[in-house]
Amino acid sequence: MAEEPVDVPIVDENAEQEQEQEQEQEQEYDLEKIRLLPGASEDGTAASFQVIDEDHTLGNALRYIIMKNPEVEFCGYSIPHPSENKLNIRIQTYGNITAVEALHQGLDNLSELCTVVEEKFSEKIEAGGYKTTA
Repeated sequence: MAEEPVDVPIVDENAEQEQEQEQEQEQEYDLEKIRLLPGASEDGTAASFQVIDEDHTLGNALRYIIMKNPEVEFCGYSIPHPSENKLNIRIQTYGNITAVEALHQGLDNLSELCTVVEEKFSEKIEAGGYKTTA
Protein backbone atom coordinates (compact mmCIF):
# COMPACT_ATOMS: atom_id res chain seq x y z
CA MET A 1 0.00 0.00 0.00
CA ALA A 2 1.32 3.35 -1.00
CA GLU A 3 0.95 6.19 1.42
CA GLU A 4 -0.89 9.23 0.19
CA PRO A 5 1.04 12.49 0.22
CA VAL A 6 0.12 14.85 3.02
CA ASP A 7 0.07 18.62 2.54
CA VAL A 8 2.37 20.13 5.11
CA PRO A 9 2.57 23.91 5.32
CA ILE A 10 6.12 25.04 4.73
CA VAL A 11 7.28 27.92 6.89
CA ASP A 12 9.78 30.02 5.02
CA GLU A 13 11.76 31.90 7.62
CA ASN A 14 13.61 33.82 4.90
CA ALA A 15 10.32 35.16 3.53
CA GLU A 16 9.31 36.40 6.97
CA GLN A 17 12.68 38.12 7.42
CA GLU A 18 12.43 39.71 3.97
CA GLN A 19 8.95 41.02 4.79
CA GLU A 20 10.23 42.57 8.02
CA GLN A 21 13.12 44.18 6.15
CA GLU A 22 10.73 45.60 3.54
CA GLN A 23 8.62 47.18 6.28
CA GLU A 24 11.72 48.72 7.84
CA GLN A 25 12.86 50.03 4.45
CA GLU A 26 9.49 51.70 3.86
CA GLN A 27 10.15 53.85 6.90
CA GLU A 28 13.59 54.89 5.68
CA TYR A 29 13.94 57.92 3.46
CA ASP A 30 15.14 57.66 -0.11
CA LEU A 31 18.10 60.03 -0.01
CA GLU A 32 18.27 60.25 -3.82
CA LYS A 33 14.56 61.05 -4.32
CA ILE A 34 15.00 64.83 -4.16
CA ARG A 35 18.14 66.71 -5.05
CA LEU A 36 19.09 70.38 -5.05
CA LEU A 37 19.93 71.60 -8.52
CA PRO A 38 22.81 74.00 -9.19
CA GLY A 39 22.04 77.71 -9.27
CA ALA A 40 20.53 78.29 -5.84
CA SER A 41 20.90 81.78 -4.41
CA GLU A 42 23.62 82.30 -1.83
CA ASP A 43 21.15 83.26 0.90
CA GLY A 44 18.97 80.19 0.21
CA THR A 45 15.83 82.14 -0.67
CA ALA A 46 15.68 80.72 -4.20
CA ALA A 47 16.45 77.20 -5.32
CA SER A 48 15.46 74.53 -7.80
CA PHE A 49 14.96 70.89 -6.92
CA GLN A 50 14.61 67.70 -8.92
CA VAL A 51 12.30 64.93 -7.76
CA ILE A 52 12.86 61.50 -9.28
CA ASP A 53 10.01 59.21 -10.43
CA GLU A 54 7.26 61.82 -10.09
CA ASP A 55 5.00 63.60 -12.55
CA HIS A 56 2.26 66.24 -12.79
CA THR A 57 0.21 64.54 -10.07
CA LEU A 58 2.69 65.52 -7.37
CA GLY A 59 4.00 68.60 -9.16
CA ASN A 60 0.71 70.47 -9.41
CA ALA A 61 -0.47 69.56 -5.90
CA LEU A 62 2.88 70.47 -4.34
CA ARG A 63 3.08 73.75 -6.27
CA TYR A 64 -0.41 74.67 -5.07
CA ILE A 65 0.35 73.89 -1.42
CA ILE A 66 3.70 75.71 -1.47
CA MET A 67 2.11 78.80 -3.03
CA LYS A 68 -0.42 78.91 -0.15
CA ASN A 69 2.52 79.72 2.15
CA PRO A 70 2.59 83.53 2.60
CA GLU A 71 6.41 83.45 2.80
CA VAL A 72 6.68 82.07 -0.75
CA GLU A 73 6.99 84.55 -3.59
CA PHE A 74 7.07 82.05 -6.47
CA CYS A 75 6.73 78.32 -7.00
CA GLY A 76 6.58 76.58 -10.34
CA TYR A 77 7.31 73.14 -11.68
CA SER A 78 8.11 71.50 -14.99
CA ILE A 79 8.60 68.07 -16.45
CA PRO A 80 11.80 68.48 -18.50
CA HIS A 81 10.97 65.66 -20.95
CA PRO A 82 7.97 63.33 -21.13
CA SER A 83 10.12 60.21 -21.44
CA GLU A 84 12.02 60.96 -18.21
CA ASN A 85 10.33 60.53 -14.84
CA LYS A 86 11.72 63.72 -13.37
CA LEU A 87 9.98 66.71 -11.85
CA ASN A 88 11.79 70.04 -11.51
CA ILE A 89 10.41 72.53 -9.00
CA ARG A 90 11.57 76.11 -8.41
CA ILE A 91 10.86 77.96 -5.16
CA GLN A 92 11.57 81.61 -4.34
CA THR A 93 10.78 83.10 -0.92
CA TYR A 94 10.61 86.63 0.44
CA GLY A 95 13.57 85.96 2.73
CA ASN A 96 12.06 84.93 6.07
CA ILE A 97 12.49 81.23 5.25
CA THR A 98 14.71 79.36 2.82
CA ALA A 99 13.52 77.53 -0.27
CA VAL A 100 14.47 74.24 1.39
CA GLU A 101 12.29 75.09 4.41
CA ALA A 102 9.42 76.02 2.08
CA LEU A 103 9.77 72.68 0.31
CA HIS A 104 9.77 70.78 3.62
CA GLN A 105 6.70 72.69 4.84
CA GLY A 106 4.93 72.08 1.53
CA LEU A 107 5.63 68.35 1.64
CA ASP A 108 4.45 68.15 5.26
CA ASN A 109 1.29 70.15 4.50
CA LEU A 110 0.48 68.04 1.45
CA SER A 111 0.99 64.84 3.46
CA GLU A 112 -1.34 66.12 6.20
CA LEU A 113 -3.96 67.10 3.61
CA CYS A 114 -3.85 63.63 2.05
CA THR A 115 -4.23 62.04 5.49
CA VAL A 116 -7.31 64.14 6.26
CA VAL A 117 -8.89 63.35 2.89
CA GLU A 118 -8.22 59.63 3.38
CA GLU A 119 -9.72 59.68 6.89
CA LYS A 120 -12.86 61.54 5.76
CA PHE A 121 -13.29 59.19 2.80
CA SER A 122 -12.94 56.11 5.04
CA GLU A 123 -15.43 57.53 7.55
CA LYS A 124 -18.04 58.07 4.83
CA ILE A 125 -17.52 54.60 3.37
CA GLU A 126 -17.82 52.95 6.80
CA ALA A 127 -20.92 55.01 7.64
CA GLY A 128 -22.65 53.72 4.52
CA GLY A 129 -25.96 55.20 3.44
CA TYR A 130 -24.72 56.19 0.01
CA LYS A 131 -26.28 55.36 -3.30
CA THR A 132 -24.54 53.62 -6.15
CA THR A 133 -25.47 54.07 -9.76
CA ALA A 134 -26.25 51.09 -11.91
